[in-house]
Amino acid sequence: MSEVIGVVGAGTMGNGIAQVVARAGYRVVMRDVKDEFLERGLAAIEKSLQRDVEKERLAADEKDVTRGRIQATTSLEPLRDASIVIEAATENLEVKTEIFKSLDQITPRETILASNTSSISITKLGAATSRADRVIGMHFMNPASVMKLVEVIRGIATSDETYEKVRALTEKLGKTALDCQDSPGFVSNRVLMPMINEAIFTLYEGVATRESIDGIMKLGMNHPMGPLTLADFIGLDVCLAIMNVMHEGFGDPKYRPCPLLRRYVDAGWLGRKTGRGFYEY
Repeated sequence: MSEVIGVVGAGTMGNGIAQVVARAGYRVVMRDVKDEFLERGLAAIEKSLQRDVEKERLAADEKDVTRGRIQATTSLEPLRDASIVIEAATENLEVKTEIFKSLDQITPRETILASNTSSISITKLGAATSRADRVIGMHFMNPASVMKLVEVIRGIATSDETYEKVRALTEKLGKTALDCQDSPGFVSNRVLMPMINEAIFTLYEGVATRESIDGIMKLGMNHPMGPLTLADFIGLDVCLAIMNVMHEGFGDPKYRPCPLLRRYVDAGWLGRKTGRGFYEY
């Protein structure tokens, strides 16, 4: 029987991670709080695998086998069998802390608890459990099925053994593990989000249009996607949450979220997922 890996959350990141893990040959328990979230997650996995079949990156029978490795559930109980559980819930400290407390109670002591957080402290999540040495960050990039990077983040108490196991797993998943210490925004978002925030400020101050801002960064800096388009893709609520974590964590005004970003989030204009952000979809 193959090893079981748990994924908590069936949203964009959760279902992407579940797909990657299942394709690597592991059995997956994907857990979310509502059946409708699980159905949506499974539909996204089905669509993504079908695209791979059409592009001849995956055989049709292998698609069915991969899909068959994923068990969807609203219960925490099936996660008892997992050697590692990857949490991919909403980017909110309270929500993640509650999940880690529950996982700590239900899983065996040796189970590693990983978070796909893009900015929240791994040390804080570890402190909410009785196994801080077995808590680590595994920050997959979106879309997880395509992007090669996993940022591996060690909390203050993460053991070398936990780190080595997670690094080895990341490579078995066909990803590249690059590590960093626990710090607000880690490396990826500490560098990316202030750039996105600055692009929003240039729009807010009327320096240029959205098309010019994105065009200058694409053509001038060779970025595949302009920062405002990228913000819409990530989700403006997620961008704001990460900027808030860094602003609070560092206490440095350079991380102050642009008022226009706040206004768009207040309006429910969250980007691609709601049909409107800096662009209309």
